[in-house]
Amino acid sequence: MSKKLHFYKVSGSGNDFIIINNFDDKFEFEFFKKITPFVCNRNNGVGADGLIVLNKYEGLDFRWDFFNSDGTVAEMCGNGSRCAGRLYSMLTGKKEVAFMTLAGVIHAYVKGNLAKIRLSDPVNFIPNVDIYVDGDIIKGHFINTGVPHFVIFFEEGVDDLPVKELGRKIRFHERFSPAGTNVNFVSPIGENVIKVRTYERGVEDETLACGTGASASALIFGYLNKVKSPVEVITTGGEKLYIYFSWENNTFKDVYLEGAVKIICEGNLYLDEIISG
Repeated sequence: MSKKLHFYKVSGSGNDFIIINNFDDKFEFEFFKKITPFVCNRNNGVGADGLIVLNKYEGLDFRWDFFNSDGTVAEMCGNGSRCAGRLYSMLTGKKEVAFMTLAGVIHAYVKGNLAKIRLSDPVNFIPNVDIYVDGDIIKGHFINTGVPHFVIFFEEGVDDLPVKELGRKIRFHERFSPAGTNVNFVSPIGENVIKVRTYERGVEDETLACGTGASASALIFGYLNKVKSPVEVITTGGEKLYIYFSWENNTFKDVYLEGAVKIICEGNLYLDEIISG
């Protein structure tokens, strides 16, 4: 086994990822699952919210394996999809990219540093869910935009909320067991503009952005007749995402997520050094 492994680091609106090209099938799934927590460690590794592996897949541009920073597998990641799409576009010149995820086929459209993806149609939409946390009732809405999200609205703003503490309690709440959920704290800040802070399952902390969380928040705000497509989402990192969607026959359709992607760097992972600590 080679002691060096080539990688790219890519950021989508503050959500950062390590991306590895495994088209030669040199390494197996379990290998990447094992190294992810070491590689994503922000002190002794490269540091990232997740690791993405690009694999060959007949009929599409590639199939990805997506690992949260703790090594768990996620079905889908919106900003990760945009990052994978733009990197593949940079490497191949293709402007339209299609790839397989556990949530289905994702289509990415790349123009300059902008990457726009079409998400799989949301499922399991449950409005008006009440849960008890520390004796208080928290009212929110549940939807799966590739991964599960619980969305809570705060008219007074979200800047001062204890997102990590409260998000963790909701993420592991029995209402969402055994898989758990991502948690989004949302406030309106202008016409068709919302701010979203997200506690991400698998990262187990607040992240600077979450694409599927931004999408879930915009969709539910639209369902409540507060906004219309497209919705501008301000992330914790201060960058903007744009969510496009339609509502037909009590179902969300044609959901797109758009925003900027930055190719940060490329290099080699020295695996023995990282894993040994």
